Amino acid sequence: MGTNGQAVDAVIFDWAGTVVDFGSRAPAGAFVEVFRRHGVDISVAEARGPMGAEKRTHVAELLAVPAIAARFEKAHGHAPGEADIDAIYKDFIPLQIGVLEDFAALIPGTAETAAWLRGRGVRIAGNTGYNAEMSAVNEKLAAGQGYAPDVCVAASDVPRGRPAPDMALKCALDLGVSSVRRCVKVDDTVPGILEGLNAGMWTVGVTVSGNEVGLSQAEWEALPAAEQDRMRRAATRRLAAAGAHYVIDSVADLPGVIETIERRLAAGDRP
Repeated sequence: MGTNGQAVDAVIFDWAGTVVDFGSRAPAGAFVEVFRRHGVDISVAEARGPMGAEKRTHVAELLAVPAIAARFEKAHGHAPGEADIDAIYKDFIPLQIGVLEDFAALIPGTAETAAWLRGRGVRIAGNTGYNAEMSAVNEKLAAGQGYAPDVCVAASDVPRGRPAPDMALKCALDLGVSSVRRCVKVDDTVPGILEGLNAGMWTVGVTVSGNEVGLSQAEWEALPAAEQDRMRRAATRRLAAAGAHYVIDSVADLPGVIETIERRLAAGDRP
């Protein structure tokens, strides 16, 4: 790792949809189920809407959607309030933890990209909209597959979740980086991209493996090429519109972007 401002110091990866859980299916399914248990049917697409946010905030944002709020009021006889958010979130926690193991497989290319980064002296962090208890499960399961970030930060470890910069900045502090402009945030959600931008970092959006496409690897590979292209373009547009500096299919494609960013740093560019 260089000290001349030309090298990337650290890469901060999201978890679900970025390095584990192809399609970010664990949280989407858990939200659908917990709302069902509270008498409200929501679609997977609706559940994915606030993805990347801290999970209690995610519940609150879903209940703020007029159509979902109307379903809740019909089921319960009153508009959703803070106590309802707390009750749903309380039930969400064990439900989410219970399914993490089923969706813990590393996304192809994760271990290889991490090894490539370490070979260049780049440090690695993980952060997530999950709370610390959920994050710890991911960390343990990923380590067994050869992926172990130097530091991990969960949404419950900081005052504000995404899109605030708190988690990314705590990662940078914990890693002891020289400058946030030499950090790269990799994420599959709009709040995660905004987090990185708000922290003054380079941002890389992930499409095919992430929440925006939302399919398992097998489901993705079964699609006709034209449909893959349509979905990839839609996901790319959304992440680019959020401000992502670069957009890739998956972390397997990250090394080329890191080399490009280092060339830009050497030329004096900033995020």
